[in-house]
Amino acid sequence: MAPAKKAMTKAQIVSHLAEKFELPKKTASALIEEIAELAVSQTKKVGEFTVPGIGKLVKTKRQARTGRNPATGETIQIPAKTVIKMRLSKSCKDALA
Repeated sequence: MAPAKKAMTKAQIVSHLAEKFELPKKTASALIEEIAELAVSQTKKVGEFTVPGIGKLVKTKRQARTGRNPATGETIQIPAKTVIKMRLSKSCKDALA
């Protein structure tokens, strides 16, 4: 049986981008960090952020609802909250499926 493959680390992604675009690793790292900061700030401000070819971060509100405590079986009230969802683009879904 083949060993399980692991996801790339940030350092591996930085190294890959630095090699591919002939950039210093410091510049590649700064680009990744800037994209992450931009995604967070735009999602907070506008409610969505699109990463072309990958998908869209979307801020949505969940309604308050009743739930059940699995340990005691007691009914509890779950408060409303805001969550972030990642919706994959059609091209990304087609490439992965």
